[in-house]
Amino acid sequence: MTLLTELYPHIAVNRFCSVFGKTRQAWYYSTHHASEQDMRDSLVVKMVKAIREEQPRTGTRKLCFLLHAQLQQHHIKMGRDKLFEVLERYDLLIRYRRRKAVTTDSNHPFYKYDNLIQNLTLTGKNQLWVSDITYISLKDGFCYLSLITDAFSRKIVGHCLWPNLSTQGCINALSKALAEHHPSRSTLIHHSDRGVQYCCNDYTQRLQAYQVQISMSHKGTLIKTP
Repeated sequence: MTLLTELYPHIAVNRFCSVFGKTRQAWYYSTHHASEQDMRDSLVVKMVKAIREEQPRTGTRKLCFLLHAQLQQHHIKMGRDKLFEVLERYDLLIRYRRRKAVTTDSNHPFYKYDNLIQNLTLTGKNQLWVSDITYISLKDGFCYLSLITDAFSRKIVGHCLWPNLSTQGCINALSKALAEHHPSRSTLIHHSDRGVQYCCNDYTQRLQAYQVQISMSHKGTLIKTP
């Protein structure tokens, strides 16, 4: 009702009270209580800003701990959930970004091959293998899964789980694919991004030994399958 009295100051409080079934005492108590709450929230916001001047990335849970003594001194009762609510209202919540592993480093001195699969149409398996690395989040970090997939059958032909992003995980996945699937020489294209794992000599020399054509991605690559 406080908002209504502000919007329509020419209408008596008694009329609003009668419409909403409230007494004048209840209205005055509500108005006084809201005003006190606003003052308490403003004081808390000032405390938070003072802490953030020295520790800009202090989160709400830590703030709740750091503010405990000051809140008691001012006789303010405010739990963690209420502090979250106040900080959100004043746009003071810290937005944390989820950690994400970087799997591709194309800033390296090795030769980057051309894209051979633009508008390529596949008719069978072992014509195009696509290599990629994905990461698996662990409690204390990441591990990395190197995959080689046949683009026609969608079957994973080689894989290796490795604790880091060294070339060895990709080489193990490639060796497994070549040993188990025996692709026809010179008819298979190996496609990947331009990451150092795929461009380094240890990797490309294995492909060349099997006469596998090497292709690396550009933006807008399109693979056609039946």
